[in-house]
Amino acid sequence: MSLIELRNIHKTYHLGQIDVPVLKGVSLSIGRGELVALMGASGSGKSTLMNILGCLDHPTSGQYFLDGHEVSSLSSDGRARLRNSKIGFVFQSFNLLARTTALENVIMPLSYAHPAISDREAKDRARELLTRVGLGERTDHEPSQLSGGQQQRVAIARALVNQPPVLFADEPTGNLDSRTSEEVLRMFQELNEKDGITIILVTHDANVAQHAKRTIRIVDGLIAPDPAAPAGAPAQGAFA
Repeated sequence: MSLIELRNIHKTYHLGQIDVPVLKGVSLSIGRGELVALMGASGSGKSTLMNILGCLDHPTSGQYFLDGHEVSSLSSDGRARLRNSKIGFVFQSFNLLARTTALENVIMPLSYAHPAISDREAKDRARELLTRVGLGERTDHEPSQLSGGQQQRVAIARALVNQPPVLFADEPTGNLDSRTSEEVLRMFQELNEKDGITIILVTHDANVAQHAKRTIRIVDGLIAPDPAAPAGAPAQGAFA
């Protein structure tokens, strides 16, 4: 089974007496160890799809399997437990705690780890990850003492601290200059190639998508056909 499988996912928002369909039958499959770009313009359904994939929201109908777990029928608490153990998030705005050191920011998700780990193991794991992302000498620095690129590296380390099989990066270079963006994207490629982490880059930027091995485009709530695929082939990301 693939790491991620969506089967005919629909999502409709109810605004008073008006139903607003956003996802209109999305099916896709993402294998372990893939580096995928999920692209879509504003209003395409991309953010809604990411929220479902990230277990932040649930579909109106359809099935979602994550690492063998059927997610769409879980309660919000069940999704939270699965999210904490299976998914890491990296956001455009970094989302670091302001008056907290890099080390403490990375350790934070381990407060919810099951089974719990010791404080010493948590610190050792966080230091190892900060060294891995090139910040071994900055563990005691707060976000205000770090550049934007360094803050994003802390965020990447934090996303990896629970050792999740899949990492979502939502517009991860949106607040970075071009040189720093390239460095961060190369880091995602390295994590994918050397550690086998499945990474999904959620972006509207074609330059970011070029760093992925596969691009899935969503248009008007549906997965768009791959223009490079032979006639009659399934849509991008869909399983046959």
